[in-house]
Amino acid sequence: MRDKRYIVVEGPIGAGKTTLAKILAEEKQARVVLEKVEENPFLGRFYEDPRKYRFQAQLFFLLTRYRQQEELAQADLFNQSLVSDYLFAKDHLFAQINLDTDEFALYRQLFGLLGGRVPKPDLVVYLQARLDVLMARVRKRGKEYERSLTPEYVRRVAEAYREFFFHYEDTPLLVVNCSEIDFVEDADDTADLIREIEEMGQGVQHYIPLGSR
Repeated sequence: MRDKRYIVVEGPIGAGKTTLAKILAEEKQARVVLEKVEENPFLGRFYEDPRKYRFQAQLFFLLTRYRQQEELAQADLFNQSLVSDYLFAKDHLFAQINLDTDEFALYRQLFGLLGGRVPKPDLVVYLQARLDVLMARVRKRGKEYERSLTPEYVRRVAEAYREFFFHYEDTPLLVVNCSEIDFVEDADDTADLIREIEEMGQGVQHYIPLGSR
């Protein structure tokens, strides 16, 4: 992992990206950069009334993520490694799902002004899981603003992620099936994945953890 100074962990709601990002950061003795989801004042209202609050929630996320990425661009990656639980480009993914045609057209103009200024990671780790697993993990963590999440919305998000990463070519990509494993409870799974990350080269690789075989 010495040549992978900036790693991003991504995946749909409930995939475990924040948990894995924290584990990787500890392993690498790296700075962990977490998405500030709970700071969005429109998020809870969006889940309750998407049509009314979708544009406000999306713009808040876009600008908050961009400010974080500005800080990362100024970081000295030769002296400090970074692990993040989100990829800036995924903001566009959620905008496509949530916004109507006119809102998305306006959003794209703003995203186009900001997106080219953010640093690219050395590696993206994309976590996949079945819908029933995602929903079970969402319910288990019990966040108040997620109580109104529907299986249909989570399914749409998961499918959008699959489509996004099917065409993704910006950086090396490691696709991880994590439906049957728990990186917190199973140290063997964690160690096996870390070895896979250390050995990851260019292009796209698919990885099935030991617990899923």
